[in-house]
Amino acid sequence: MSKISLIIQREYTTRVKKKSFIVMTIIGPILFAAMMVLPGWFASMEDTDEKSIAVIDETGKYNERINSTEYLKFSWLDQQASENIAQDYQNQGFDAYLIIEDDLLEHPDAVKIYSETQITIDVKEHIARSLEKHLENEKLASYEIEGLDGIIKDINAVRVKVKTIKLGEDGSEKESSTELVMIAAIIFAMMIYMFVLVYGMQVMRGVMEEKVNRIVEVIVSSVKPFQLMMGKIIGIALVALTQFLLWVILTVSIVGVMHSIFTGGASTVGDTNQIEMVSSMNGQQMDSAEMSEFAEGFTNILDKVLSLDLIGSLVLFVFYFLGGYLLYASLFAALGAALDNEADSQQFVMPVMMPLILSIYVAMAAFRNPTGDLAFWFSMIPFTSPVVMMARIPFQPPMWQIALSMFILIGTFVFTTWFAGRIYRTGILMYGKKVSYKELWKWFRYSGK
Repeated sequence: MSKISLIIQREYTTRVKKKSFIVMTIIGPILFAAMMVLPGWFASMEDTDEKSIAVIDETGKYNERINSTEYLKFSWLDQQASENIAQDYQNQGFDAYLIIEDDLLEHPDAVKIYSETQITIDVKEHIARSLEKHLENEKLASYEIEGLDGIIKDINAVRVKVKTIKLGEDGSEKESSTELVMIAAIIFAMMIYMFVLVYGMQVMRGVMEEKVNRIVEVIVSSVKPFQLMMGKIIGIALVALTQFLLWVILTVSIVGVMHSIFTGGASTVGDTNQIEMVSSMNGQQMDSAEMSEFAEGFTNILDKVLSLDLIGSLVLFVFYFLGGYLLYASLFAALGAALDNEADSQQFVMPVMMPLILSIYVAMAAFRNPTGDLAFWFSMIPFTSPVVMMARIPFQPPMWQIALSMFILIGTFVFTTWFAGRIYRTGILMYGKKVSYKELWKWFRYSGK
């Protein structure tokens, strides 16, 4: 056992001292935040390049029904001005031209826009929504209802907001958020997938490098091959857990700082300084009322985050990471021992990775239907359960399902470690031999004798 601990210590210390580990530990929380914020920010960015579009209404029914915006200008041409528009629209200062060929109530596809460059989705949607709004008003007006404009405004003024309340065992109530639960499920599933894949592949590459450099010949003269395999697997697992723990600490620290900034009133000098600081971060000045509303919204989000069972989720995350990692790492270690170079590994690595890749697709379905048969069965299958079950955890599946999934995962890990150990013992000292599945089976049977 002391020999395994020495191998674990060697694997751990050499990897945590690497610059790549230190850099990723620092920027990891920033990258995760960017993954959640940037897509929405980019999607909300408006195209600020001004575009001018000529419109030709051959029906005469939709004149001026497409509204111009700050960066999108529509010019409605009469029949005479539009005769040569197809050949001369750019010389007339237009970026594109649009033709309404027929009555849209009868032919909704009678709108065509022509341009040399691809029209963006925002421009296309603006045109479609403007015309649809006009057609909607036309249809409503055909019913000849008095005071129609007031009725429409009154109807559109109603916006339903559904609050989700989480009930405690003691009958207590706490406001939660379905959207935050789904985001938590996505984050947990993606982190399990990433950690298992990245650190599992590190095991394979580490074993392969030691084998190719003939370092393993020296090592196995002092320790058994199985001890070497387990020491390497456990050592790298501790590196992953260390990095994850540091990410949690950094993230909690950031959230704690943000919470201290946004909680409390704006009556003290300290609070005023906080308002000015946050206002300058946003590039504009906020008054006390606006800042108070912003702080209230931020605090509300934090309260909803805290309504999730973060401690229980983190404990289960550690378990499923360790279970999934140990299961896949033992198989990757066996492949690393059997192969001499990474180029030959693709045909063997892909079958091992396929269940892990499949689990991501099943997890996407589990976000929307966490209690369905698909999510249930794939959270029981040990090769997919680490990712799929973590996608279900924020939705609080029954405890017996979690317990059964954990039991199956532990049993499968024990079996795969025993199976991989047999191949590892023979393959680690094999050089220059083209490996096939048949050859791996022979090594497994030979090691068992």
